[in-house]
Amino acid sequence: MDSTQRERCAVETKGCAVHTPVDLYLETWNATDAATRERLLADHWSEAATYTDPMVDVAGHDEISATIAAVQAQFPSYVFSLVGSIDAHHRQTRFQWGLGPAHAEPVVIGFDVLVSDEGGRIQCVHGFLDKVPG
Repeated sequence: MDSTQRERCAVETKGCAVHTPVDLYLETWNATDAATRERLLADHWSEAATYTDPMVDVAGHDEISATIAAVQAQFPSYVFSLVGSIDAHHRQTRFQWGLGPAHAEPVVIGFDVLVSDEGGRIQCVHGFLDKVPG
């Protein structure tokens, strides 16, 4: 399925291709093995990908991987999961995520907007934190 087909599918069904970037995004954030995370970044994120949230503003696979590793070190054994629904149009996808123990109420909740490049790879992420531990 090329990017035009993915866009059409996302617009028509809001479920066919929309989950793909979010699933890959969450899979990347949950990859605790550096080699697995690097493979996911190489396969599904643009080389010039950027990630910005209230705490960091980074660019490129190495900086994004280091950011993910730092979050994993701060919250060991926690996992990222989808919270709520996904909304998408064109090459933009917004969704809410949770971070916490597996199968438990999230400790951290955030809201991200992913923008994909023409090939469907994650190009930039704009992240917001809705709930953080006190």
